[in-house]
Amino acid sequence: MQRRAKTVSAAKSFSKSGNFMSRLAKKSIAVGKADVSVASGVLTVKGSKGTLTKRVHPSIDIVIDAAGVSIAPKDRSRLSKMLIGTFASHVKNMVAGVENRYMKKLILEGVGYKVEVKGKDIVLTIGFSHTVSLKIPEDITAIVEKNVIKLEGADKEIVGQFAADIRRIKPPEPYLGKGIRYDGEVIRRKQGKKAV
Repeated sequence: MQRRAKTVSAAKSFSKSGNFMSRLAKKSIAVGKADVSVASGVLTVKGSKGTLTKRVHPSIDIVIDAAGVSIAPKDRSRLSKMLIGTFASHVKNMVAGVENRYMKKLILEGVGYKVEVKGKDIVLTIGFSHTVSLKIPEDITAIVEKNVIKLEGADKEIVGQFAADIRRIKPPEPYLGKGIRYDGEVIRRKQGKKAV
């Protein structure tokens, strides 16, 4: 108990000292060939594969120089120190995405299951009495090959969220594995009830 109390006490004093800073934010973020700018509280990242923008939280400051992008808290508040690590991660993802688009693959498993792209929609036939249609976000490219859906986009969050929205329609069930799963996703199978 004494050892635990000392650990908790040390953690509290460390957080109160105000010396905490995310490891991501301690060094400049390299931008490579991307063009990064900040104007009117909006961060813009341009690259060969797209342009992304993000509103900068008023508690943090972004500095762009020859070394790259640096993120620092504007004050000593706990919120600003928490946000610098999060925003550093956002900047890294934006810089990477505008040069090399993010990709997610989903696979349909099931007899009679099929998917197709119709205009700006993905239309799924997955065992319901009706088809399910989802609107493709503007910055996402959707390609269908047989029962494989490939999503590409510069914004990692949008690609990941749209893939999750598709999977949520028919998550893979554990007995036969029927449903929509991510490429490489391992489904824990359950044994069905045996007839007596």
